[in-house]
Amino acid sequence: MIYWTQIGGYDMAEQNEPIMSWSFIRKCEPSDTILDILVPGEHVLQCYATLRDKAALTDKRIIFADVQGITGKKKEVYSIPYRSIDMWSSENTGHFDMDAELDLWTRAGHFTLKIAAKCNIREFDQILGSAILNR
Repeated sequence: MIYWTQIGGYDMAEQNEPIMSWSFIRKCEPSDTILDILVPGEHVLQCYATLRDKAALTDKRIIFADVQGITGKKKEVYSIPYRSIDMWSSENTGHFDMDAELDLWTRAGHFTLKIAAKCNIREFDQILGSAILNR
């Protein structure tokens, strides 16, 4: 049974499954792909490595650089501006679940970020809170 059906103008029942999911493994330096698309005055606050990709939290958005193909020469870049995030939730690690999880509900849909224990989920909360609530 669903008790709350609308948040941010869309039906939560239709948004339960994420449209995309990434797993952040460790902190790293931003790649040239990420640095090349920053707008003047935009700064990387933190960068994380996924399996083959990198993701950066800037002061304006979250950027995902998705490496594709066998050679890795083809890259697709996703940007989620903080202004498009309607709601987020974070779940820290437990005894048996070693990854923390961050869910984002945006105008484009629902995204899930799995965050390894080496990465601090509360750092994500602070960056998101500062960027979203101070806009």
